[in-house]
Amino acid sequence: MTLDERDLGFLRRAVDLARLALERGDEPFGSVLVGAGGEVLFEDHNHVIAVDPTQHPELAIARWAGSHLAPAERAAATVYTSGEHCPMCSAAHGWVGLGRIVYAVSSAQLGQWRDDWGLPAPPVRPLSIRDVVPGLAVDGPAPELEDEVKALHARWVRPT
Repeated sequence: MTLDERDLGFLRRAVDLARLALERGDEPFGSVLVGAGGEVLFEDHNHVIAVDPTQHPELAIARWAGSHLAPAERAAATVYTSGEHCPMCSAAHGWVGLGRIVYAVSSAQLGQWRDDWGLPAPPVRPLSIRDVVPGLAVDGPAPELEDEVKALHARWVRPT
């Protein structure tokens, strides 16, 4: 599926949340949960530095949705995120029954940037969402946002 202006608008909000995480001293990831009617239901950014390494926004969304939405509402919702879900967050998304995922940059893109910057491999192997939750509607990346997201991650690994 091609991303439309509505999708790009919500992805831009996710990137804004990633920027907020970075400004607060955390890794730049942000996500937004949008209901079937287009209303923002929940949004968050990374809290891995301040809280613990599992405090990803996608996991927070899955937890919130599981506690606050009926199964049909979860299935009709869309998660917009600055970066493709990690395996932990993908699994949470699948277990709670959330609907479509739209991401600005893929795990493969982020992995390539990390390699280019000479960073060590992460502690968990990156996997495509599609490998973790087969059959899920997934769209991304968004080339329009790649440079902006890459710049945020570059600032994280090489602060000025």
